[in-house]
Amino acid sequence: MDKRIVGIVSGTRPEIIKLAPVYHALQQHEELCVLWVHTGQHGDMAADMLRCFGITPDVQLARTGASLEEFSLGCRAQLDALMARQRWDLCIVQGDTESAFLGALSAFYRRVPVAHVEAGLRTYNLERPFPEEGLRQMISRLACMHYAPTERARAALLREGIEPEKILLTGNTVVDAQQWICEQHGIRREGDPAAGHILVTAHRRENWGEEMAQTFHAVADIARAHPDQRVLFPVHLNPVVQRPAHEILAGVANVKLVQPLDYLGMQQALVGASLLLTDSGGLQEEAPTFGVPTLVLRHETERPEAVEAGCARLVGPSREAIVREATRLLTDAGAADAMRRVANPFGDGQASRRIAQAVMARLVVPTHLAAEPA
Repeated sequence: MDKRIVGIVSGTRPEIIKLAPVYHALQQHEELCVLWVHTGQHGDMAADMLRCFGITPDVQLARTGASLEEFSLGCRAQLDALMARQRWDLCIVQGDTESAFLGALSAFYRRVPVAHVEAGLRTYNLERPFPEEGLRQMISRLACMHYAPTERARAALLREGIEPEKILLTGNTVVDAQQWICEQHGIRREGDPAAGHILVTAHRRENWGEEMAQTFHAVADIARAHPDQRVLFPVHLNPVVQRPAHEILAGVANVKLVQPLDYLGMQQALVGASLLLTDSGGLQEEAPTFGVPTLVLRHETERPEAVEAGCARLVGPSREAIVREATRLLTDAGAADAMRRVANPFGDGQASRRIAQAVMARLVVPTHLAAEPA
């Protein structure tokens, strides 16, 4: 039996997290040959993530150049050569990274159908997040299968003229990944959720400079005002983040600055948190699984479901707003408990199974139909 070839193009840590459960779900179908293509966009962080989910890439592209522009040129050429050598039946990409866009674009030029996992996220502000908002909108123009994580994402695609039959409401695969890793490593919330640490992450490009400094000063203010609270801050390796983080926070006694955590370490840090301050998209989706109240350090979020459900608040990278809202949650147990009780609005852990079924329905002709005369 000739197997249908499905290529998964991925290169960054968040992509690997959200595509790993899809890969494992597709691998359950013997009619498919599933190829994991790693672009190398993220280096050691991505390699650690692949190991965490038990994935060995079938194809490892060579990372070219230090800049995003140089990476893009080399990655595009290698993807095109790969698809020229072997015809794919489907190319799967996730989210809004450079790797995702290059995978979709290369497949489009080779007339390979594109399936987009986590389709339909929008801020409609091309500057925030930059360049992700532009990339995901362009992927939507190229894709023929759109796996929307939420009803809001589905509605956005419909407004943009995507045919309803090309959109599948799946839930977000990030919840599938969390459930898998928690089962594998016995991660669960124990003890008083209000007694945990404050977890901080910040790295968004659009907040670099003064707004990031405002965020770090807010963290310092909160830590000094609540000396009994422990603050854990895994600091992104980019010098643009490292420098102000250490300049502003290194001398604050109850703030612990650490190296970036791997996925397992971050899940353990998240399950032990009483409050999350973050500009990360993925953590906005993951925090509700463990009932962690979240303050989103961005002007806009393409994940408003958490805000609307009541488990997150959008405060922006504003020193005054961050301090005000964090203080409210640290001193008002009722307000924090109300946020903790909200169920995760992003999924039920079955998204990958739904995606695999949709892929099979598109690519594999049922045997009883194949046996019928033309």
